[in-house]
Amino acid sequence: MMMLPDEREEGLPFTGKTQKRATMKFKRTPDDRFNNLTDYPYEPNYLQVDDGEGGELRIHYLDEGDSDGDVILLLHGQPAWSYLYRHMIPPLVEAGFRVVAPDLVGFGRSDKPTEIEDYTYARHIAWMSDWLTQMDLTGITVFLQDWGSLIGLRLVTAFHERFAGVVLSNGGLPTGMVPAEYTEPLREVYKTLPVVKAEELGERFRDTSGIPGFLYWRKFCAASPDLRIGDIFAAISSTTSDDARLAYDAPFPDQSYMAGARRFPSLVPIFHDEPEVEENKAAWEVLKKFDKPFMCAFADDDPVTAGGDKKFLKEVPGCQGVAHRTIENAHHFVQQDQPEECVQALLDLTGRSQALNP
Repeated sequence: MMMLPDEREEGLPFTGKTQKRATMKFKRTPDDRFNNLTDYPYEPNYLQVDDGEGGELRIHYLDEGDSDGDVILLLHGQPAWSYLYRHMIPPLVEAGFRVVAPDLVGFGRSDKPTEIEDYTYARHIAWMSDWLTQMDLTGITVFLQDWGSLIGLRLVTAFHERFAGVVLSNGGLPTGMVPAEYTEPLREVYKTLPVVKAEELGERFRDTSGIPGFLYWRKFCAASPDLRIGDIFAAISSTTSDDARLAYDAPFPDQSYMAGARRFPSLVPIFHDEPEVEENKAAWEVLKKFDKPFMCAFADDDPVTAGGDKKFLKEVPGCQGVAHRTIENAHHFVQQDQPEECVQALLDLTGRSQALNP
């Protein structure tokens, strides 16, 4: 797998007890890290998937509400986990839905491979495809954000018969956005980028006069000596309480659990020659024929994905006749900042707008 310079050599300390099946090493966050988290009273569920190396990995998921209800699937991104959806789950359950929220491999209560190279975009697709088919979910309305969209839209296009509708918020399906002539110059610039502090990332994303802010994010995750997820949320979202900050840190007792959190930004195919570009282009061809309801509900203040809804609105047939919206007073993690508006988007798309207030 191609990596930007300096990403492979950023080693992670390796401490604590490691579990091993076949050749893939992984860590499992101790259960007591998840005790008494604020606003997260949910019982864990687990399912084993093929790790691609002859062994298995355990994926955690929440499964709340009426088991016979219409399915709402909530997919998180990096560096979050299902805790991000804590305020959306109760009203969706109240509206009669079965609400399912998995933790991606490397995050939350799911197993965490310890080697950077074990994380690839293709493997995440395979792991979540295995999970989805074992769950045998159908009639799904899915909420996608951040990496939840990079993985989720691939699931939607691969298993379109299982999905009834899509709400896309602050996400996309990139196919190498950087023009080919800028690829090598930007890779050279990347080598010289400083590792900024978490509180500087927002400014870097908003600066349109020079280097793309996403490269600073890649460098930050790959090379920051002490990556702390709670600090990232506190820097990005003014609605992150001290309790929430601790909860976002909970899956990662120390840096040896964080290979996935460090790796994800380098897997986003922003350059034309990166892995999964062609696969994402093929998925776009399916999206161009996807005629089930497809809503864009992007935040008004997310410099990471601003304008990313335009291609979907133009090219996805399912966007026609849908009440798209801009969610106000929200940043990148819109589920953290405006959970009520995210719920309303799902209720509107599914025709359940009166479910909570008949």
